[in-house]
Amino acid sequence: MQLGINLGYWGAGMDGDNLAVAQEADRLGYAVCWAAEAYGSDAATVLSWVAAQTERIDVGSAIFQIPARQPAMTAMTAATLDALSGGRFRLGLGVSGPQVSEGWYGVKFDKPLARTREYVEIVRRAMSRERLSYEGEHWTLPLPGGPGKPLKLTVHPQREHIPLYIAAIGPKNLEQTGEIADGALLIFPAAEHLEETTLTHLRAGREKAGKTLDGFDVCPTLPLAVGADKDLPALADTFRPYTALYVGGMGSAKQNFYNRLARRMGYEKEAAEIQQKYLAGDKQGAAAAIPQDLIDKTTLLGSVERIADRMKAYADAGVTTLSLAPAGFTLEERLASLRAGTEALEHAGLA
Repeated sequence: MQLGINLGYWGAGMDGDNLAVAQEADRLGYAVCWAAEAYGSDAATVLSWVAAQTERIDVGSAIFQIPARQPAMTAMTAATLDALSGGRFRLGLGVSGPQVSEGWYGVKFDKPLARTREYVEIVRRAMSRERLSYEGEHWTLPLPGGPGKPLKLTVHPQREHIPLYIAAIGPKNLEQTGEIADGALLIFPAAEHLEETTLTHLRAGREKAGKTLDGFDVCPTLPLAVGADKDLPALADTFRPYTALYVGGMGSAKQNFYNRLARRMGYEKEAAEIQQKYLAGDKQGAAAAIPQDLIDKTTLLGSVERIADRMKAYADAGVTTLSLAPAGFTLEERLASLRAGTEALEHAGLA
């Protein structure tokens, strides 16, 4: 199992340190550095900046939002980033959520699975440098009856095949991801529930494509807080606002994929209470309602030895790249967390 680093959203208050974090991850041998986007900073610019100042680590979008870009533009960006980084780019895609898609981009959040499938097909065709033509429900290229003609990408990606990931949570999306992608970007995965919540659906999709999970990258992001095992409650409290945001406030009352995941993990009553309080404006109450057990199962907490045990559990469950989001109020704390991640991987015998 490899390690990655997830810088999250630029503008979260630690921007000045993020380059140093990426460079330390590069030095330590981390496999990939991911950056996210929502309705603040864009991921492509951040990844360009990181790639220019690192040497070996891959850079990946987690995610480029599908409603934000036409698929041909995504192919152009991926090809450019791959060329500029010397073949170190990984393309992560996702549909975002209804509030961002419709409120920020003005793109109707409907038929996300069909839209994703068409988007991936167009991106792959464009990156392969074939003349681009496509007839689908959501995109038709070139537009009929006009001056457009099939065009071909003029630049050459560094590699013939740029790895393509999809952010997936729900069963149908996971199955489709297994069928059409090279990897899955996961959030809030519990090792104990990974098979029934995730892998069984990915495996079904791989079977549709005549493939197995061999070579498919199962890549969750896990927050990391290092400390004494006796301080686990305090360490868990670090991630209460984060968990409350996703389980309680991400998406809408009817369409919150993270809330549904918590329910599938057995937290039906708790997930309902967290969402009800968060949407009512009681963010502190929502955070307080999160069971410590839920946080512990979906983060890495405690001593290096305890984190090593959790890493081993994820590897045994089927994770191939474990991306860390290290907690810390200072750069020194975040860098120490990165080093602890490497130490834990070695302690677990996974390096």
